Amino acid sequence: MLEDIKKDARIRMSKSIESLRSELAKIRTGRAHPSLLEHVQVDYYGSEVPINQAANVVVEDARTLAVTPFDKSMIATIEKAIMASDLGLNPTTAGTVIRIPLPPLTEERRRDLGRVVHQEGENAKIAIRNIRRDANHSVKELLKEKEISEDDERRAETEIQQITDKHVNDVDVIVAEKEKELMEI
Repeated sequence: MLEDIKKDARIRMSKSIESLRSELAKIRTGRAHPSLLEHVQVDYYGSEVPINQAANVVVEDARTLAVTPFDKSMIATIEKAIMASDLGLNPTTAGTVIRIPLPPLTEERRRDLGRVVHQEGENAKIAIRNIRRDANHSVKELLKEKEISEDDERRAETEIQQITDKHVNDVDVIVAEKEKELMEI
């Protein structure tokens, strides 16, 4: 039972870290990266789909993304979807390829994005701590039902805290890497 609680906590905390990574991938740095466009939705024959299901997104150079639609008639629709996104990008069409130049970030914008990254990291830590609270609550329930001893409870809570510390440390490392990436010119 205790192993199940710890395993569940470990899995849920890992999911929180994956969620943080996906949120940070959306935050634009000075470099081009295909994950920038992952959350852009395109009207593909009547249904909204992610851009990577309607087109091939590749990095052309350090500051340019190239989007090649699978269906040539979708060029205008994809271009409109990119312009309508909250990324502030201006795509240009050259035949069957949509090129998206990424403007360099200003120092002020880098600091703002650094604060956003920090906030995302804090949100991930809060989620991890909530998972720890749930796991500790489950352990206390087992103690209350007299299914485990007090020693088992203390040992389990210590192990849950170690799992939590490891995941919080992972969040700190991920946030530091993203902040470093943001400050590069």
